[in-house]
Order: sequence, then structure tokens, then C-alpha cells
Amino acid sequence: MSRPEPSSAPSGATVAYTDGACRGNPGPGGWAWAIPGGAWAAGYDPATTNQRMEILAAFQAVQAIEGPVHIVSDSTYVVNCFRDEWWRGWQKRGWKNSKKEPVANRDLWEPFIELALDRQTTFDWVKGHSGDPMNDVVDRLAVAVALSTQNMSGESPPTEEQMGPADSSGPRSVSLRAAVVGLAADRPALRDSRIPEGSPYSVVGLRSADLAQSEVGKKLRRHMSEVLSAQAQIRRDLVVLTGLRPGVEQIAADAAADVKIPYVVVLPYPNPAAAWSAHTREVFDAACEGARSVLTLEKKLPVGAEAKRAALGRRDGWLRSVSLGALVVTDGVNGEADLQLNKFSQALGEEVWQIELGLLH
Repeated sequence: MSRPEPSSAPSGATVAYTDGACRGNPGPGGWAWAIPGGAWAAGYDPATTNQRMEILAAFQAVQAIEGPVHIVSDSTYVVNCFRDEWWRGWQKRGWKNSKKEPVANRDLWEPFIELALDRQTTFDWVKGHSGDPMNDVVDRLAVAVALSTQNMSGESPPTEEQMGPADSSGPRSVSLRAAVVGLAADRPALRDSRIPEGSPYSVVGLRSADLAQSEVGKKLRRHMSEVLSAQAQIRRDLVVLTGLRPGVEQIAADAAADVKIPYVVVLPYPNPAAAWSAHTREVFDAACEGARSVLTLEKKLPVGAEAKRAALGRRDGWLRSVSLGALVVTDGVNGEADLQLNKFSQALGEEVWQIELGLLH
């Protein structure tokens, strides 16, 4: 298989640079992809390996970009899989390597290989830390999210602040840079042109299909309206961001509408309500109709529960990166809600308001 240079990517293919980083191996990590002069994205994983982040960076790029993609990576692990067609041997041997051992990272490789072949994806290798500008961009982005734990994305090239400081010292071990890299709690929110003008304020927390119709859910709706009204006194152009998942996020849309505050629906991927009950879908559809706008962050529908959870994590990271404040609803039991509270508090500091259901009167 010939190996074209990045400048001679197949006609019609979008060139995307990719990279991964890891704080320890295993440890917290980050992945990133970027189109020269265009869109980019970077994501965080709390417990991963360097190789997984390299795979995921390329996988995410192919998922996000329409049409054929030409991946440029400094990972021989990723590039050689396709350039030297390692995948043929893996499949022939029933996903065993040449040593007859299970192929590492099969859960990522299998869907990625299928997608890459279907999309006629091509690959090229670039030496890391060799002065290639775009390789440096994705390296810095992957390091930044590994340290800040916040997903990021944009439609135009990332800023110096988003990438963190340049460092071409070599390995992807980023723990020594932790003190100087990351998005601090007092940092300004990133501006995303897809959000209508205004001051974005996220509402997240407990997920429950039965919450909205319960007595405590009705109390929550009233209390949430009071909190949002108070926030609107501080920020006259307040815009509520909600994902409309059953529970707190659907109540958020109702509470915002009750006090005539506009809200934007932020979906992690297309049609997340497809598997919900008929009544819950009706509520979802009505809330979408009442929104100022509906924003879908990722173009592809994830396959499997794990991939959907990962997409929700990326959505939460995006919300943290663009919001000026947040309201997080917990119940003292649900671990997912507690984790959201922790991460939003790390990102937004004192601009996070917590409501604990058990304390509502």
C-alpha cells in the first residue's frame, strides 16, 4: 500500500491531524483531531492508555467529518494497522494477534476499522515533535484536555489558551505540566457560534423518568424557576442550556418556560429519544418545539450503550466549556449526578448552584 504525503491526500478527502496523550499509562488521558484551518475537537477519558487515545483520536475524526478522511498521525500503531493491513490478520485469526493472543483494544479497533474501510479512509504518518505545526496543535489539545478534564471543540482553529502552552520536550507524559495547563475555574467561557446570543447557563443532574410528575418534581420545578429568575437578574440575557434527558433536564425546559427565559436544547447525538417511551418522546418533542434552538453536537448515532455514555460525557464537557454558570440537581445517592456536580464545580467554581432533592420543602 503506497503512503501519500499529507499534501497529496486523495482527491476530495479532508485532511485531519490526530493525537492522543495520557497522564501515566494507564491514567487520565485526552484525544484530539483538527482540520488545518478548520474544525477540531478534543476529549477527556478519566482512565485510559496512550494507545487507546491514539485510536480514539482518529476514530472520532472519521466519525465527525463528512466524506472521505485522510488521517495524519504520529502513531505507528494507528497508521500501520491500515498501511500494513494488520486488521486483515486480526480478522482472519478471529481477533488474535501473531502471538495468538487477543488483540488489545479490540472494542475500539473493531468498529473503527469497519467505519474507516466503509469511508475509504487513508492514513499517513508524521514524526511527533518534529516541528509540524498541525501535529503540535493536536498534541497540545490532547494534553490540555487530559489535564483540564474538559472536552472542547470548535469550528475554527483553536486559540493559544485552548491549546495550552507549547512544549516539544518529547514523551506524552504530561503530569509535570499540570500546574500550568488547563482551563481554570475563573476562565471565561469559550464562545461557540452555534449558541444564540446571550449568557449560557447549563442545567444538569439527576436522571429519572418519573421525576417530573412526582410531588418532589413539581417542587423542584418551582424552585428551579426561582433560581433561574435570580440568575436572570444578574445576567439579563440568560439562556438556559438543557439536554432534555428525562428528569432534571426536562424539568429545566419547563422551569425556564415558566419564567419566560429562553432555552436551547443541546443533544449529544441525533434522535436520543428514539428508545424512550411514547409519553417521554412526546414531552421531548414538545420541549424541542418550545426551544429557541436545538443543537446536535455529533453527527453520528453512537453504537452501543458504552459509546452513548461516552457521547454524553463529551456533551457535558462541551457544556462546561461554554457555560458561564450551572445548576446541578442531586439526591445524595445518584453517582452520575454527584460526578456532574464535581466536574461542573471544578470548571465553574462559585458559579455552580446545587439543589439537593431531599432538602426541598
